[in-house]
Amino acid sequence: MLEQAGIDFSVRPPDFDEDAVKAAGLDGESLALRLAEGKASSILVGQDDWVIGSDSTLTVDGTRYSKPRTREDAATHLRIFSGRTMLLSSAVALANQRQVGWSHGETAVLEVRRLSEEFIQSYLDREWPEVGYCVGVFRMEGRGVTLFDRVEGSHFTILGMPLLPLLGALRERGIIEP
Repeated sequence: MLEQAGIDFSVRPPDFDEDAVKAAGLDGESLALRLAEGKASSILVGQDDWVIGSDSTLTVDGTRYSKPRTREDAATHLRIFSGRTMLLSSAVALANQRQVGWSHGETAVLEVRRLSEEFIQSYLDREWPEVGYCVGVFRMEGRGVTLFDRVEGSHFTILGMPLLPLLGALRERGIIEP
């Protein structure tokens, strides 16, 4: 998303213990915010540089789901999601000198249609292993869109990061052109 928006960036892995934050029992959006802030503030960069951290969480019927580890995990998740509503929360944070200067979270509501076993297997035949990197076992920019009857929320939030608020924050700080 950043590349498509014309943002110059480099990628660095965070030095951050996600498991400790996940154990805190936060709701989806609060957890996504805490994870994004933790990732962004864990990377030390130059005084004039900013770090972007982001994360997403998925909750269905009060249960939080992680990325599937195997294709069978993915099929199990899709069976559980069938006919239910997903709450997909994504957050982004900006940090400088390990201090969070801005953060923002959003939640999208995605109503999953009833999925037959035949559909689930056919879908995974086409989309696995790529959807294994996605918390909801879908890529909205691909066949994942066929999982849903209705979607409410920002397209970018569903893709994994509230991009438009981030672009506004980058403009406000003079990091990108106004």
